[in-house]
Amino acid sequence: MLIDFNAQDEKIFEGMNGGTGKVAAKMFMNSSGKVIVSRLKPGSSIGLHTQTTGSDINFVVSGTGLAICDGTEEALTSGVCHYCPKGSSHMINNTGSEDLVLYTVVQEL
Repeated sequence: MLIDFNAQDEKIFEGMNGGTGKVAAKMFMNSSGKVIVSRLKPGSSIGLHTQTTGSDINFVVSGTGLAICDGTEEALTSGVCHYCPKGSSHMINNTGSEDLVLYTVVQEL
């Protein structure tokens, strides 16, 4: 199946999961999970939340940031992947001066 993010409208979320600032996202969802391309503006964050329905895989396309997963800090840079398994808690913060772009897959288990 082809997912064409170029044909999708971007939605803006403010204070996602209790975070700060704006997150822009294009999202595909079905019963198996979600595939998301998102942009966190500088200084924006996705607040601390628990992965209750599935694991969260975040590949950093560009930008810099910080993830905290179960209390452990992880530097986010282009080309790295942040993984938060089902049952764990995490947050993501854009610490850089440009958008933090993530390609995310949420696998429903």
